[in-house]
Amino acid sequence: MSRHLTLRTGTAGVAVASLLTLSACGGGADGASAWILTGGGWPAIEDDLERFGEEHEAEIDVEALENDAYKQQIRTAVGSGDAPTLIMSWTGGALLEYVEQERIVPLDGNTGDLENRVYDSVWQNGVVDDTVYAVPLNDVQPVVMYYNQEVLDEHGLSIPETWSDVETIIDTLDDVEDVDAFSLAGGSVWPAFMWLAYLTDRHGGEEAFQAVVEGEEGAWDHESIIWALETIQELGEDGFIGDYNAVDAGQNEDAQLLADGRAAFLLQGSWVYATINQDFPEFADSGNFGFTEFPVLEEGDGDPSNIVGNPANFWSVSSDASEDEQQVAFDYISEHLYNDETVDEMLDAGSLPPLNDIEDRIAGTEAEDFLGFADELVDNANHFQLSWDQAISPSEEQAFGDNLAGILQGNITPQEFVDSMNAQ
Repeated sequence: MSRHLTLRTGTAGVAVASLLTLSACGGGADGASAWILTGGGWPAIEDDLERFGEEHEAEIDVEALENDAYKQQIRTAVGSGDAPTLIMSWTGGALLEYVEQERIVPLDGNTGDLENRVYDSVWQNGVVDDTVYAVPLNDVQPVVMYYNQEVLDEHGLSIPETWSDVETIIDTLDDVEDVDAFSLAGGSVWPAFMWLAYLTDRHGGEEAFQAVVEGEEGAWDHESIIWALETIQELGEDGFIGDYNAVDAGQNEDAQLLADGRAAFLLQGSWVYATINQDFPEFADSGNFGFTEFPVLEEGDGDPSNIVGNPANFWSVSSDASEDEQQVAFDYISEHLYNDETVDEMLDAGSLPPLNDIEDRIAGTEAEDFLGFADELVDNANHFQLSWDQAISPSEEQAFGDNLAGILQGNITPQEFVDSMNAQ
């Protein structure tokens, strides 16, 4: 899953907060600063920061950046000691770099009751060596399997619970003209990250990829990763939509193929639920739009409750900020994050806060069925794997995408993929 998934709207460098500053760090003796992203659910975060500043008479200056621009500028700012007080990340490799370089401070003792409220599978993404360095700030985004019930009914198929069920679906649809089992935007590459993550986890458990995250030598050359890559190439021959490498997720073409009945299933992030409701309302309202979890691999060692996706975006606090600025950030984290007003705004927008006390508040919302499903998915998860392109070291991200594109296009073998990534 790629950087493109976090936000899909907005323009680079657009500042949207009323408490805006264009300086990189610091908000004055009684203030702090934060960089956020544009579009998506970020206006609710912006509003929350502004409310906190008004209530505590401690201004948090906010600058909003488009997603790719943010990734480029935050690494430069952190490395030069000019980071905002509140540093947003997806955790994973970037967080490990911040910790190793001592660019952020431990948050133990400054998180209030957040740890008791947040799902443990999400909370642990901000913990390094038993120390809290980052806390979630927005919605949880698991990857789920969407389906078109009309296609299933027409061909006598059921929602797959096991990988054997998946193979039956592929075999059944193999000879059906203009209908395939799975929609995939291979042209965008990042949607295939989700397949690689789930297949690896179902086959070998979370330990298989954790070795990569921790930088163990030769970690990519794991039998479960190789099996997953081989399976993706097999799905490319029978399973994925025809000419999948020409399908663009940026234009929601993979979702359209599901809505149009050209594919029975689509593996995508939770944000696609809102996309389908907005862009393909006739399908969304037809009663044929459904969602389920990734199937169980019968012979796999992975826990079938494990999920992948984006547990949330996370706040860390810059070690280069002044003590006063750090204290403002600590107060915001411990006293204000996931307050009632912000949680209501998130739920109304169809976003799911990663909170274990949210079930009753989901009831009655417009997206109640989906939010309840996603909440249960996260609640039951033994492990929540961060998107692979976010979890690995930032220096590996480009090679990772290029090599997976090679797998999708059939230009390299799984062993060549892992050899290339080990060389990174």
